[in-house]
Amino acid sequence: MKRLTLEDIFAEDDELGLLMGATSSPRQGRSTGKTALDLLDRVSRFFEDHGRLPDIRAEDHDEMCLAAAWDRLAQAPSPDTKEADRLGLLAKPTPSSPPLPDWRDEQAFTDVPQSLDDILNDDSLDMDTSIFKLRHSSPAAERAVPEHQAVITPCANFQDYAALFEAVQQDVANGIRTAKRVRKKQILEPAEGDFFIRNGLIAYVAEKYEKTYRHGDREHRLRIIFSNGTESDPLMSSFRKSLTEDKTARFISRTGLGPLAGSEAVTNATGTIYVARSLSDVPAIRNLRGKLYKIGVTSGDVRRRIADARNDPTFLMAPVDIVATYTLVNLSHRKVEDCLHRFFAPSRAILHVRDRMGKLIYPKEWFLLPTDLIGQAAHLIQKGTLHLYEYNPHQQTIIRKETP
Repeated sequence: MKRLTLEDIFAEDDELGLLMGATSSPRQGRSTGKTALDLLDRVSRFFEDHGRLPDIRAEDHDEMCLAAAWDRLAQAPSPDTKEADRLGLLAKPTPSSPPLPDWRDEQAFTDVPQSLDDILNDDSLDMDTSIFKLRHSSPAAERAVPEHQAVITPCANFQDYAALFEAVQQDVANGIRTAKRVRKKQILEPAEGDFFIRNGLIAYVAEKYEKTYRHGDREHRLRIIFSNGTESDPLMSSFRKSLTEDKTARFISRTGLGPLAGSEAVTNATGTIYVARSLSDVPAIRNLRGKLYKIGVTSGDVRRRIADARNDPTFLMAPVDIVATYTLVNLSHRKVEDCLHRFFAPSRAILHVRDRMGKLIYPKEWFLLPTDLIGQAAHLIQKGTLHLYEYNPHQQTIIRKETP
């Protein structure tokens, strides 16, 4: 397609007379005079139909354009146009546009609002103030308050750990263990059986268990026993921070197999098997009350372990009742828990719950079985004979394995 030149554009018919007064080229197809006569004819027909001249303020686009062209023509009509004006339209006044408002004519503000409350309290402002009320979220001040704050309390069974602290002090003195300085930005992963020096006291990591999810990351809570006979249960992140901020903090090296030693060096550690019943109001869980039980093992106080059950997904985010407890002596509580869970695995309940962050959690410590079977298994573990027995989920009994 041929691209039009500027001369071709100006040579086209100017139906509205917008180009009147521009210098015309000899090659233009239609004369200015004829264009003016055509415009006069169109305005005359408009006047006969409406009884008035076209208004440049009209909302109709065609009328507005026709009025603009007529206003230009009426300012400098040619003799031929005057002669052809049979209705005398050129002598009639052309409607003029109203002047733009001047800001000086506007009424000045006499009551300037001084605050956001002044604006919102204005009677002329129709606004739903409920949009400013916080919903579906807790205030920032409440979110900053931790669900459970660790405190230092007397250790009720410190006599079970006193020999450990004496042995560690002797190992450090004899060079069997070394106390290495904890650096400012060092990444620490405290494990069960680790020893640290914090604020001048030896700190022993007696237990590490899963607590909850914080900001999408799995968090652990620790049971820390100090050499002065006290204990605390901080989150692992809090304990790690307290070590890195203490300029005198030290990590006491492990003995035996190095990183594999851990809690295996603790031969006199004690623990408690506990059986818990959920008090959840969720229908699917409430309907199983009397059949559904949690099997857990802890080296600390059972009451402290369940104190924050309503915020712990491993407790189904609800309070619990302790149905039974069984004391363990000279056994690794972590291994005992794993052994019990594998032994009763055929009766494990398939459950899921959402934690406070909305993340879906599948607890694996809940079982559908009579509580007396858990007691039988606990006694067999303490005697060291559980491996000679097996659990029959259909008869819900513990039977002795057949000798091959």
